[in-house]
Amino acid sequence: MKETARFAGLLLPEPERSRFLERIRPLLPEADFRVIEQLIRAVPEVLGLLEQRGMSIERLRRIAFGAATEKTATVLPSAEGAAARVQQPPTVERGRPGHGRHAARHYTGARRVPVPHPTLRPGQACPSCQKGKLRAKREPAPALRLQAQPPITAQVYEAEVLRCDLCGKTFTAPWPVEAGLEKYDRSVGVMAALLRYGSGMPAYRLAQFQGSLGVPLPASTQWELVDITAVWLHPLWAALQEVAAQAPLLHNDDTSMRVSDLRRQIQNQPAGQRTGIFTTGIVAEAGPHRIALFFTGRQHAGENLDQLLRQRQPGLPAPVHMCDGLSRNQSAVFDTLLAGCLAHGRRGFVEVATRFPDECRQVLESLRAVYRFDAQAKREALSPEQRLRFHQTHSQPVMDELKTWLRQQIDEKRVEPNSGLGDAIDYLLKHWKPLTLFLRVAGAPLDNNICEHALKMAILHRKNSLSYKTERGAQVGDLFMSLIHTCRLNAVNPFDYLITAVRHSQSVQATPHQWLPWNYRQALQNLQPVPENTG
Repeated sequence: MKETARFAGLLLPEPERSRFLERIRPLLPEADFRVIEQLIRAVPEVLGLLEQRGMSIERLRRIAFGAATEKTATVLPSAEGAAARVQQPPTVERGRPGHGRHAARHYTGARRVPVPHPTLRPGQACPSCQKGKLRAKREPAPALRLQAQPPITAQVYEAEVLRCDLCGKTFTAPWPVEAGLEKYDRSVGVMAALLRYGSGMPAYRLAQFQGSLGVPLPASTQWELVDITAVWLHPLWAALQEVAAQAPLLHNDDTSMRVSDLRRQIQNQPAGQRTGIFTTGIVAEAGPHRIALFFTGRQHAGENLDQLLRQRQPGLPAPVHMCDGLSRNQSAVFDTLLAGCLAHGRRGFVEVATRFPDECRQVLESLRAVYRFDAQAKREALSPEQRLRFHQTHSQPVMDELKTWLRQQIDEKRVEPNSGLGDAIDYLLKHWKPLTLFLRVAGAPLDNNICEHALKMAILHRKNSLSYKTERGAQVGDLFMSLIHTCRLNAVNPFDYLITAVRHSQSVQATPHQWLPWNYRQALQNLQPVPENTG
């Protein structure tokens, strides 16, 4: 694009942009500087996207603002469906007054307060019929009450000081046990890490928020607490990697990341070497448990996968490996059963659906049928072998018919090969074998959505915090994201898990495999009453 190239020539080189930002940083409030920095660094990225082959305005819009949904009914609405939506305005479902969107059973982290009946007890005669006896129901009648408090609170213990008015000797009240020996309880580092790496709140924003609530917590202090907390939790991260390496199913993908120290190294390296920085996400499905792992650095997703598989026990069968079609995501060392992402292949047709509606409808509706069969298999809780037979019976004919149709479009020259539709068809045909692994191997998934969803944690951090400063900072972020998202995948409260682990750090160091998210409560019950650091 000549216009893009002409505009790109007006941009300052990266070293000059960095020096400019360093010059203006002392002159601006931190919040204003962050906005300017984000704008200056965004322009080269947008120009880079525009220069990519096959980039369209529609695709650029989705990259910038995201897509609300890629459902077939939304991408290619039928005329009847569109008319119905116009004639029938949307209705808003309203729950009972005083109730939110979630039932009381969903508040697993709430403190439960038993409320006995003021006058009646189980076993008493029924006051209504005077014949039967009262029995306690298994489910009580719940009433929800939510209250707010600062993420991090403080207590000031003011010990009374007495002074003799004759000899001048002073007597200070002893500190209570709950005052502790340290200023910062271990829960502070856990909460700061959860907010930053689990919810995307940068340290400077938490510092501003806490300051406005009268409990100052500077960003530098947050880092010190998070860093030492990561040291206590590191054995758990290593244990998760060891367990994940044995899993029969592995997903992986990566996204770009910014690490200031690595960027300076890249700027000073000889030309021709790799210049990218990435965060790799790996999701391992090990039986009933799912494990999320994050690795940030200059390695691609496939190289990080190889590093993980080096811990795999010899003799185990080759794992199913789900990824998109990029070769850099695949293992270059270990044998795997490669599965392709149907959602990735489907997205190529979504991007050109407005220009080729009839052809794209053929593909999207075929894949919709396959996904519905898979959803039915999940609802019926089929075993991997039963699910395989179910797909072979119902999805195999759909996919065979789709492949025949795709081949006809190319062989009979119904589609221009260099068009957007031609590229989408070519991708499906080129990767047909890995895309249809779910029809040949029990347990093979349809897509890589679970890994792409996991990577949103890293993307949220990149968006809000802009970058990691050092490689150590990136490693700490990877550790916490791995532990937090693994908790979420296994329906475990991450705050409860992490605070339990840091308060029993000695036991965690000794036997980390007994303190993983799905078995730490059992380890806590079996724990001998030895003194632990609760500060």
